[in-house]
Amino acid sequence: MTLIDTHAHISYDDYADRIDEVIQAAEDNGVEKIISIGVDLPSSEECLKLAEKYPSVFATCGIHPHEAGKAPERYLYELEEFTHHTKVVAIGEIGLDYHYDFSDRKVQRRVFHEQLEMAKSLEFPAVVHCRESDEDILEGIQNSGNKKGVVHCFASSVDFAQNVLESGFHISFTGMITFVKELEQVVRDIPLERMMVETDSPYLSPKPFRGKQNEPKNVLHVAKKIAELKEISLEEVADSTTETALNLFKKLNAN
Repeated sequence: MTLIDTHAHISYDDYADRIDEVIQAAEDNGVEKIISIGVDLPSSEECLKLAEKYPSVFATCGIHPHEAGKAPERYLYELEEFTHHTKVVAIGEIGLDYHYDFSDRKVQRRVFHEQLEMAKSLEFPAVVHCRESDEDILEGIQNSGNKKGVVHCFASSVDFAQNVLESGFHISFTGMITFVKELEQVVRDIPLERMMVETDSPYLSPKPFRGKQNEPKNVLHVAKKIAELKEISLEEVADSTTETALNLFKKLNAN
């Protein structure tokens, strides 16, 4: 049985002194590949360095909505340079965050739309962050014509999930499904073949690790919860979510 943690921030300083241990623990728990997520230009570069060092690690590059206000003028050119690397698999983490509003909403929308369009032109999947911004996220995806991506750390309604799937995008679940009751129905209603699993490490540790720093090995508990809610085997969840990730993030197959 193999799993893919499709979204982890293992380039953060939280893991600096034990990164070997974190990656080994993931592999020991059947996590075959980890996608390390960039949130700005420097972190995208750090993700790439990790991917170059560890065979199981891959990278994304992108400007997170929190960082949108600080994006340098020529950031798109720099992101495009990253995409030439064999282990950069997606544009992300991009999106909108109307909860914290660390960046002006107008700027967030511009940077989100620019990156969505770049991802489409480069035929790269987009990894999308959505917090209290469902309507504008959906509008952005639909207007861009980009049909290749994922709304990660899904935390919204069944209706929004269905609209995301209709747009062509997939949905990824975190440990939140182990402690947020409202998400259980979303998991039950969404087709297994349109979902992936992730940890969003170091955040959102699943039960029974609430309150502790999350890490990629814990993606197993997300898969177990999906199996429980859908009343199917863990192996079926692992096989399906891994296949979906490999199909979406094509460059995972090249290494």
